[in-house]
Formats: sequence, structure tokens, C-alpha cells
Amino acid sequence: MNRTIDYNIDAASDGLRVEQFLKRRGYSSQNLTEIKRMPKSILVNGTHYYMRDNLTEGDILSVHICETKNSENIPPVKLPLNIVYEDEDIIVINKPSGMPIHPSMNNYTNSIANGLAWYYRQQGKPFIFRCCNRLDRDTSGLTVVAKHLVSASILSSMAVHRKMHREYLAIVRGTVLPSSGTIRAPLSRKPGTIIERTVDIENGEPAITHYHVVTEANGHSLVSLCLETGRTHQIRIHMKYLGCPLIGDYLYNPDMEYIKRQALHSHRLEFMHPITGNKMKFLADLPADMKNVLQNRPRLI
Repeated sequence: MNRTIDYNIDAASDGLRVEQFLKRRGYSSQNLTEIKRMPKSILVNGTHYYMRDNLTEGDILSVHICETKNSENIPPVKLPLNIVYEDEDIIVINKPSGMPIHPSMNNYTNSIANGLAWYYRQQGKPFIFRCCNRLDRDTSGLTVVAKHLVSASILSSMAVHRKMHREYLAIVRGTVLPSSGTIRAPLSRKPGTIIERTVDIENGEPAITHYHVVTEANGHSLVSLCLETGRTHQIRIHMKYLGCPLIGDYLYNPDMEYIKRQALHSHRLEFMHPITGNKMKFLADLPADMKNVLQNRPRLI
């Protein structure tokens, strides 16, 4: 992927070394090391500069990112992708349920990564897969993928420092009481399995989920959830711990009467753009299978 990013040097940045300026913009040390190896990667007013050179107010700093490699072990496959937004730095996708984020041994050709590999190959662009907020295979909704090493590093840092805000919508059977609150229940791996997680008050890692009921319909509740921590299966386990497990969850509540996958959807995604700093906000409506549960449609057979 080729990307040139221009910065106008203001008075506050006068006298900074190039590397100091870029670190303040969120570039990691690894980013700087990789960029230094790229041809003509740092230009100031059209002249080659080194990372240790100083900047002056009024300069135009140009960072040229040139990535020529492709992700290994991700075969390009023509798959439908619901692209919500795309620019030179990021791509936001509304993922359907049943499609993993990346290939696995048992699902090697039906992932978001496979579809993006095809998408970029058709454009003649190299592709390195860097997903910055992963979803379980059967969870639908919004996910963001970085298009180069700098946007990936900045978005990953945002995720770690909880600066990427996500709202999930889930469906449970019956009434949720209390109708809003915060679940604080540490989680750990369930003994005897590498997949399942469980509440472990004594030895688990801290896990915090904020929730409120959006509506009740057809004997079910639609619940909004925001995570303060991001543990594996956190929403699924916390709602079960509350006594209101998600319907359709084959691991924790195999209630398949109305839906055949866990009724969980990444509905809202907000973050500051990793390069421009602009506020980005995306919404994805409930998919049809979750809407059907709330609209008194016939039961699944």
C-alpha cells in the first residue's frame, strides 16, 4: 500500500526533530524503524530529511509509506463485503454473522481477510491484513481495518487505551432486571477448554460491562452494551451471569428457537481518525435475523 501523509509544521512544533514530531502524532518506534527503510520516505519541502533532522515552522513534512508485501496464508477469495466507509487509511466493514474476521484451519477461505485480499488484488494493491477490533465469527456488525502500518499502530493504541468506543446490541429472552447497570465480574478460561470463559471472582481478569434495556418486544429484550474492558466472550458471559443469557449462543445458552447464532451485533463504532484526527462515527442497523426476533415473526424450524 502506498500512502503519502503531509503535515504542516506550526509554531508549537518548531525545532522538533522529525522523529519527535511523528511520535507526537502517534507513530510508534517500530513504525519509524520500518519507515526509515523505505525509499524517499521522509521529505521536508521536497528535500530528503533524516529522522534526527530538525523541523522549522512553515515546513511541509511528507511521510511516504510504501508497503510491497502481502499477508501470507490469506488466499484472495471473491466474497461480498458491506463496506460502510473507506479512505486512504482505514476501511470500515459491516460484517455479517457466520463470517470470521480472519482465516482459521477449519474456515480458511470465508473470512473478511479473504474478501479484502481479493478486493485489493483487483485494484493491483498489496495487502497486509490489520483488523483493529475483532468480532467473533457469529457476531455481526462494524469492524475497522487499517490500510497501512501507521494507521494500524495508532488504532491499536486507541483500542488498548479505550479510545475506540463501541456499542453492541444483544437480544435476551424475557425481562432484564434491573433494566440498566454495570456488571463487574472477573473472567478467566474455563478449566478443560481453550474456547470457553467463565466468571472467576478470585483469579479472573477484571471485566466491566455497562448495559441498559432499549426495548422489550415479542417476549424478548433488546439490550445496549458498552465494554469498559475487552475480554474474550465478555458480553456473552456477563449477560449469562446477570441471569439473562443471549439467545442463540451455542456455547453459553443454546436457545435456538428464534435465531441460530448468538444474538449480538456491533451497532455503533466511534473513534478519532488515526491520521486526520477527525471524529468518526458509524452505525449499523440490526440485521434481519435479530429484527425478526423482535417483530413476532414465525419461529425457526
